[in-house]
Amino acid sequence: MTRTYQCSDPADRTAGIAAAIDAVRRGDLIVMPTDTVYGIGADAFTPTAVDSLLTAKQRGRDMPVPVLVGNRRTLDGLVMAVPPTVHELVDAFWPGGLTIVVEQASSLAWDLGDADGTVAVRMPLHPIALEVLEATGPMAVSSANVSGQPPATTAEEARDQLGWLVEVYLEAGSCGDPVASTIVDVTGEVPRVLRQGALDLATLREVVPDLLDQDGRGPHEEPVTAEA
Repeated sequence: MTRTYQCSDPADRTAGIAAAIDAVRRGDLIVMPTDTVYGIGADAFTPTAVDSLLTAKQRGRDMPVPVLVGNRRTLDGLVMAVPPTVHELVDAFWPGGLTIVVEQASSLAWDLGDADGTVAVRMPLHPIALEVLEATGPMAVSSANVSGQPPATTAEEARDQLGWLVEVYLEAGSCGDPVASTIVDVTGEVPRVLRQGALDLATLREVVPDLLDQDGRGPHEEPVTAEA
């Protein structure tokens, strides 16, 4: 039965987090707050749960689901290798609004969609999300909305869109202006920004100076302009 827990109340918060952890372990869906927007989550290693998440969002496999983790060290078990650049980015911006796209370990028994051997990973900066993730391990998490609709900034907004398809909603109030995470692809020779979001290019380049922007330009390249 679908239930919303008010995390502003200590007792309801404790009960809600326990219910969310149990739901994830059963293969059900939950909605929880993150430091960007509210997310709809499922056990990353249960294919039917990930399928349910995609169905709830009315989203195809061509848009694979990112993964949230509750600990920096978890990343080591998810990827083929962790190059120095990744460590630098993680040390500087996790937990926080940075998603990194890495080559996933071939041994992982999960199916997040048509990801071509890569996975997008983030550690969120939100106490409720981190408490759930510490107990469940890596979760497949996407914004808690039907694709094409505005991202939810409260659990109530998420429930209006997703309804009974989600087992547990954790309400922790508004997350404010919905700002998506910045996505950086580190699978190539030089890291590249895929999506500008919570972290701007200048801030990222303080850590990775040769980072390419969304158009593939380095820090010393001028934008190409059409001649009159």
